Amino acid sequence: MARLRIDNYAYAEVPRLGPRGWLRWMWRQVTSMRVALILLLTLALAAIPGSVLPQWPQDAGNTRAFLDEYPFWGPVLDRLGFLDVFGSAWFTAIYLLLFASLIGCIIPRCLVYWRDLREPVPAAPSRLDRFEPETVEAPHEASAVIGHARGWLEGGGPRWWRWLAGYRVRIDERPQRESQAGTELALSAHKGHVRELGNLVFHVSLVGILLAVAAGSMLTYRGQALIVEGDTFSNAVVAYDSYESGALFSEEQLSPWTLSLDRFDAVFGLDGNPDEFTAYTTLTEPGQEPRSVEAQVNRPIQVDGAKIYLQGNGYAPVFTVTDSEGNVAFEGAVPFLPQDAVYTSTGVVKVPDVTEGDQLGFAGTLLPTAVVDGDVASSIHPSPTNPVIYLEAFAGDLGLDAGVPQNVYALDESQLSPVRGDDGDPLVVAMEPGETVELPDGLGSITWQSLPRFAAFDLRRDPTLPWLLAASIGALIGLSMSLFATRRRLWLIAPVGAHAGRNTTVVTAAAWAPAHDMAVREDLEKVLARATGSLSLKEDS
Repeated sequence: MARLRIDNYAYAEVPRLGPRGWLRWMWRQVTSMRVALILLLTLALAAIPGSVLPQWPQDAGNTRAFLDEYPFWGPVLDRLGFLDVFGSAWFTAIYLLLFASLIGCIIPRCLVYWRDLREPVPAAPSRLDRFEPETVEAPHEASAVIGHARGWLEGGGPRWWRWLAGYRVRIDERPQRESQAGTELALSAHKGHVRELGNLVFHVSLVGILLAVAAGSMLTYRGQALIVEGDTFSNAVVAYDSYESGALFSEEQLSPWTLSLDRFDAVFGLDGNPDEFTAYTTLTEPGQEPRSVEAQVNRPIQVDGAKIYLQGNGYAPVFTVTDSEGNVAFEGAVPFLPQDAVYTSTGVVKVPDVTEGDQLGFAGTLLPTAVVDGDVASSIHPSPTNPVIYLEAFAGDLGLDAGVPQNVYALDESQLSPVRGDDGDPLVVAMEPGETVELPDGLGSITWQSLPRFAAFDLRRDPTLPWLLAASIGALIGLSMSLFATRRRLWLIAPVGAHAGRNTTVVTAAAWAPAHDMAVREDLEKVLARATGSLSLKEDS
């Protein structure tokens, strides 16, 4: 028995595909709905590493820490593009293939659908026996019977509503099958075009969603900024704590507006749960007068097509540090980040600009409402009822001159030594607002001046969001149409002329629908009732 080889080039008598044939075959495979669904699932799976692993564009510091923590797998994942998933070549390839597949599926189907709409519906079958027909007598002529039926099937209202909700109707006058001399009127009504329309609307909207997401990733920008009460933020890249933008967005496109945080109110209940956060700010846009605006949770400030969300808040104690020469080496507010629900906060003070000697660093813990129980101090409420800061002092090299970016909320203690007190233990002091502490060995002093609040803002600008919303709504509408629209066929046949010498017309009717659609029988009964005159417009409504 001869073995059949898959390679058709091995047989001279078999037609060869050739390069164009293979390209056509590959295009048909790519544009099949099966491949489109596979690519859509693959895209969803490929996006999972982007939400699980740290990504360079979103958080370079965390990504660098991930590489240090995993010296083997970190570089491997980085080379494979898993630390920049949405900018990797393989993710882009899946995205583009999905585009090609969906567009290749949709365009031919749209053309076929358009041609089908322009064509009349198929004529009624010559025999209705296999559709369990019903026969009734109508006290009207055939033309009146069919006219009444047509009016009910097409429905009322505006033309577009009749097209969506009604049947597409075709009426033919043809010879009777039983009689060569007589003629009959055959009505064929089809409903199902809306279902296919919904399917096309869903897939077109899906392409719109993908386009909006792709365009948004290139045209958007996002930044985070922390503003202390009394300070002003300028909309410039250097002013953001973190900033990222799409490939098609330039820094020159940033509008030079400013935002000043005048006051921040935080209202807490007796149990410590937050009731309300409100940031009172002053917004100044180019060429306009300053205006007062408020930001609350889920109530952003809108400016220049962007939204500024209130993302977080905390305390930013103001310190003044003098060096060994008595000169002011540092003065300003230092944000302390909350660590729990009662706003126990941690922060660091870095003092690199000393006149001479070692640089200074302080690691502190802020307790807004401090309570001391033996050797343990804790905060029992987030409001600053009894604020206390516990500071630990360090001296040495802060490592800021090495040119390596550092976390502003942590001290690099690799080249620092704890400042020791008179007992030889590391110096830890408890400070209250307005208090000054002199450091041992003449290193200087630190003063806690005041305790203002800070507000953390998240600014986002994405001009494609309205398009994304419209495409998402279109997808829901299309999906609903494709799921709930019905596919039904109704046929009525009425012979022309009186029947058996009487002024009546015998109407034969039948219907077809999928097995789960039992309501088609109701439509059949209603159209027969209308055709025979036993159902009025008022009763039908």
